[in-house]
Amino acid sequence: MKTQYIIGTDLGTTGAKTVVFTANGEAVASAYREYSCDYPNPLWVEQEALTLKDAAIRTIQEAIHTAQAPREDIVSIGFSTQRSSTLFLDKSGTPLKMISWQDSRCDDMLDKIRALTSEEEFYRISGLPLGTTWQLPKIMWVRENDKEVYDKSAYIVQLNDYILKEFGADEYVTPETDAGMTGFFDVDNYEWVTSYLELFGIDRNMLPDVQPVGVRTGTIKDNVADLTGLPHGLPLFTGIGDVSSAAVGAGIVSSGDVLVSMGTGGMMVLGTDKPQRDPNGAFLITDHGIHGMWQWEGLQKGSAGCYRWFRDVIATDEKIAAEAQGLDVYDVLNPKVNDVPPGARGLLVMPYFASAGTPRWDAYARGCILGLTFAHDKYHIARAFMEGVSLEYRDMLESAKLSGISPNFIRVSGGPAKSDVWNSIQADIYDSDLETLAFPDASVLGAAITGAVGAGLFSTIPEAVSALVKKGKTFEPNPENVKKYDELFHAYVQAYDGLSQGLFKSLSEL
Repeated sequence: MKTQYIIGTDLGTTGAKTVVFTANGEAVASAYREYSCDYPNPLWVEQEALTLKDAAIRTIQEAIHTAQAPREDIVSIGFSTQRSSTLFLDKSGTPLKMISWQDSRCDDMLDKIRALTSEEEFYRISGLPLGTTWQLPKIMWVRENDKEVYDKSAYIVQLNDYILKEFGADEYVTPETDAGMTGFFDVDNYEWVTSYLELFGIDRNMLPDVQPVGVRTGTIKDNVADLTGLPHGLPLFTGIGDVSSAAVGAGIVSSGDVLVSMGTGGMMVLGTDKPQRDPNGAFLITDHGIHGMWQWEGLQKGSAGCYRWFRDVIATDEKIAAEAQGLDVYDVLNPKVNDVPPGARGLLVMPYFASAGTPRWDAYARGCILGLTFAHDKYHIARAFMEGVSLEYRDMLESAKLSGISPNFIRVSGGPAKSDVWNSIQADIYDSDLETLAFPDASVLGAAITGAVGAGLFSTIPEAVSALVKKGKTFEPNPENVKKYDELFHAYVQAYDGLSQGLFKSLSEL
């Protein structure tokens, strides 16, 4: 019997990854290409859409070549991409500008939005706390400050829409999971909010159509098939936003399931069968990859990127030594971190290297290392970084619990999920069993699942998840460590409350 292959491609903020799976979920080959962000001015973050498209094509070609997968045995491909990227395209589909979700140049647009609608009304309609991440303030900024680009633009889309069209989609189509990142989409009823389009002067004709995940959008172009090794005539289906894809790839398919997704930015995803709003307004309410299901999302802006900063700036000797030996620097650091006691002997990291997301939503917040003494070394600091990132997720959990949400289970995905010591820290800080995944790159697997469901290999996403998503290790909390981390979390809250009373703002103004 011939082996059938399904492919997932994930285009994140800093790199593209493609994995070739068998139809039973075995990963047989992968390819990765890193790309950069551009920073033309402070707080500006842009990317080249053509570079990301090229990375997608190259990783697909490399993964298929490595897998030695015959064209005729490839049955599907699915795409997962970063959400809330804002692409301005001319009438021929050529990118004029791509602004990253991380970009916050449009802060002054928030006051203009508040002048037209209240923050409470904005959250009720869009499911989003008012902020610079979403498309609306970015579109307004470009319209006012980059008139040349705006006047040349025929389409305003997200990365998912652009990539699919370049691969062969008939029209620009955005998945429900991504439309919710605009600020003018009704996530409850799956439609553009006409009143907001009129209020903010957004031309509906410039926007893509919205479809559920996995709806057929076209057929792969012959030239793309030739470049990638994909079959000619392969159907294409609506993609899925990266966070929603990670939820699918981690098996978050029921109300109360929880995912901690750790990457350049981090997310906590809580599945829910109702689009109810967070009474505290801290969580995003977005559409799940399963039509008729929703997600509460907590955004962590620094996440594992903070620990990467530690690696690149403080653990330079370990990084150089690891590279010389052909090792991963994290594998060198993990045993050292494991030798440091919980609480890192009184060290506390505030992981706000890119400001604070859920539940604080503080644009002035900055990263801090508190409690340093001559008794500390870099490994104490390393553990404090792991703990600090985990404490911000704990902050989200506590906020969700105040709204009556009780987790069924907590799973973790992303690069840090490969670290046993960090997983143990999280289990202790959350005071909950923590499950890893047999395949930790959940966004890529989620993309492959949506493509396979679209192609009819599985009837539904839950059916595909049941067949393809497999658990890895389970980490149980240590009661003594739980007590220690309860104290540390109290200190974390105290530190934020103190620093947010003017100091963060003063530092940011400097």
